[in-house]
Amino acid sequence: MSDSETLPAEAERIRTGYAFTGPALDLGALLWDARCLARVPVRIPLPMLNRHGLVAGATGTGKTKTLQLIAEQLSAQGVPVFLADIKGDLSGISRPGVSNGRVQGRAAEVGQSWTPAGFPAEFLALGGLGHGIPVRATITSFGPVLLSKVLRLNQTQEQSLGLIFHYADTKGLELVDLKDLRAVVAFLTSDEGKAELRNIGGLSTATAGVILRSLTAFEAQGMADFFGEPEFDTAELLRTAPDGRGVVSVLELPAVQDRPQLFSTFLMWLLADLYHDLPEVGDADRPKLVFFLDEAHLLFSDASRAFLESITRTVRLIRSKGVGVFFVTQTPKDVPSDVLGQLGNRVQHALRAFTPDDQKALKATVKTFPDSAYDLEELLTGLGTGEAVVTVLSETGAPTPVAATRLRAPESLMGPVDGPGLDQAVRESALHGRYAQAVDRESAYERLSERPAAETPKPGRAQEPARAPEAARTAEAKAPKEEPSLVEQVVGSGMFKSLARSVGTQIGREITRSLFGTARAEAVTASAC
Repeated sequence: MSDSETLPAEAERIRTGYAFTGPALDLGALLWDARCLARVPVRIPLPMLNRHGLVAGATGTGKTKTLQLIAEQLSAQGVPVFLADIKGDLSGISRPGVSNGRVQGRAAEVGQSWTPAGFPAEFLALGGLGHGIPVRATITSFGPVLLSKVLRLNQTQEQSLGLIFHYADTKGLELVDLKDLRAVVAFLTSDEGKAELRNIGGLSTATAGVILRSLTAFEAQGMADFFGEPEFDTAELLRTAPDGRGVVSVLELPAVQDRPQLFSTFLMWLLADLYHDLPEVGDADRPKLVFFLDEAHLLFSDASRAFLESITRTVRLIRSKGVGVFFVTQTPKDVPSDVLGQLGNRVQHALRAFTPDDQKALKATVKTFPDSAYDLEELLTGLGTGEAVVTVLSETGAPTPVAATRLRAPESLMGPVDGPGLDQAVRESALHGRYAQAVDRESAYERLSERPAAETPKPGRAQEPARAPEAARTAEAKAPKEEPSLVEQVVGSGMFKSLARSVGTQIGREITRSLFGTARAEAVTASAC
């Protein structure tokens, strides 16, 4: 069909449906009657990216390249992007792509002016497991509610864990890593520790045993390296490069792809922490950040009902903070219906129908799309690699017509960067000096280990920054000190700090943990002071 030919009525309706006036991302060109119509672009409005989305399709149909394509264009328009990279093949977004016949042929078909380009990227890794800047969090930051969910504790055990956190708060016992929490639980079940909780409910030996066994199993999945300091500041995900492009943060997860509990726990904390810190923005002209969660079925696999409810609430509420979340998986049935109902943008690659279960999934997928001129059951099983069925939210928030689309080619490298290349990028990162070296300062474990046999913990410090290097501490100890004023003595006392932290923690639980089960330690301390 030439440019001068009139489009069929249905194709013209699709063209009109994607003719947006504001900034938009170009996905590709319309497929109609087995032909690619380069003059009918299929797009998604930039302001609608925070209405969340789904990229689905069978293995090998081009899902990963689709999210790479979208991430590139977001970065180019100044929007930061987060990519959870399970398979390790998204690191190529930092390098210019390689031109070849297939790329140039695809560009010509869809009317794309293809130019090789790399995009500003940061590489992250959970607890340093693999390539990337280590991402860690403290036990305090997770809080008792979320920790109970991932440990699969029942309501009674969750309440007991909350009591343990309360005790640690009031005594200034900082819960930085797993050994801190184990030490506090062990102390409270000892002969000398049982009396500490007697007046506020106590902690049964059986419940403590369940918590300790759950912590041990949790640690066996690789969580020990994840919990600790320095804690990753999620504001790092909101950065732009000096040239104005959004930074693409790639969380490399190949080393933990067999540990879905590790991945899903981190994701929940990350989103909750962002929700806690970001202000309400309503309907902004562009997202502040867009998440892409590759292999999203790992997020929901074996998840508890409470955890799924938390995910649903997070997805629903974080939109108002300007954050968009895209789930990338094989079939829509991998995503719970309550979450799927909140995903306004859909890019559906080919599905297979080899088995009765496949056919059932295909029929269910078709029912989730608006009415269209296509026979979607036939279309979805016949799509080629790099082709998809698309429907998004228009600038007015209404669904666009269903459009079979031949997608554009990414302009960055369609493949992984080698290990030495990743290591070099990590060493050159501005975040390396801030997060690379783990800090194991004095916290609950050390305080309880050093106490005399008959001594119980006394109120101590609230959360403090990591200690200075040994030489700096020695110099500080030798330096003359001024006599503190009366106010300074009171504010600096262990009792005052313990009280402030206890009050702050209760405020934090009421406001933030009631929704997500998390609280950032710095924010809690600040709210109390």
